[in-house]
Amino acid sequence: MSRTVVITGATSGIGRAAAREFAGRGDRLVLAARSPATLAEVRDECRVAGADVLVVPVDVTAPGALAALADAAEAEFGAIDAWVHTAAVMTYGRFDETPAEVFDQVVRTDLLAAAEVARVALGRFRAASAGTLVLTGSVLGHITAPYMSGYVAAKWGLQGLTRTLQQEARETPGVRICLVNPGSVDTPVYQQAGNYLGRVGRPPLPVTTPERVARAMAGCVDRPRREVSVGRLNVVMRFGFTVLPGVYDVLVGPLMRLAGLTDRPVAPHPGIVFAPNPAGEAVRGGWLPDVSRVVRSVGGVTAAAGSALLRRLR
Repeated sequence: MSRTVVITGATSGIGRAAAREFAGRGDRLVLAARSPATLAEVRDECRVAGADVLVVPVDVTAPGALAALADAAEAEFGAIDAWVHTAAVMTYGRFDETPAEVFDQVVRTDLLAAAEVARVALGRFRAASAGTLVLTGSVLGHITAPYMSGYVAAKWGLQGLTRTLQQEARETPGVRICLVNPGSVDTPVYQQAGNYLGRVGRPPLPVTTPERVARAMAGCVDRPRREVSVGRLNVVMRFGFTVLPGVYDVLVGPLMRLAGLTDRPVAPHPGIVFAPNPAGEAVRGGWLPDVSRVVRSVGGVTAAAGSALLRRLR
């Protein structure tokens, strides 16, 4: 049965992968993000998969924008069955060297906008006595890492907000709230992040794919779960942070500088914190090899070697 799914943050990374995932399932989609041009690209991708799609350019931090988005979704498709919120920004830098307005906007986007999504979506879901809200957390909602203070603060806040909403939702049968917590994911968010540290960031190993996170989100809409962790080392990191805090704090700084930052220098800049960069929007960030391309390359090399061997045997 086809559902109406709203996806905020649909033009890049996990959000774009989620749009493709739900499109492949035959759901009706309402896609929202800041860049109209990239939204049109994602709309076309999803229509090729057979989905009915409405796109609504939205800045999730703008007052009233999310209520207007919900109105547009209901006017086009009727009741909203699920809302998947993936919009997020990030910046690197020591807390005291990151401009206050940049830190504040990261928290506004990653926490306060998520709270407004929940406020709007849950109001519609309560009225219908049905609906699933999927929020995107992070393993950094359970642990901390230096040079990412705004993002970490927002994700810890989102963790607490979601738990509270889940407790309150026990009073509203039919309404479900899920939190998906990825670890490192191969998306462009690291290159697109603001930076006041002087070195471009990267996802620490092991890195998972945005498609895997998107499948977890679709699974939550199919069979709601309170919290889903996506990442092979998430449990290990949470264990170290909780059980061995002194050891964790000694190691996390050097490990972050080694595994979480590249050697590429970069001048201070706000990245996409205040405005989108359509040129940098994509599903993947290039941190993992394109497996299909690798398979084709290996296949080509194998075929060439086989042909050469046959020529020698003749």
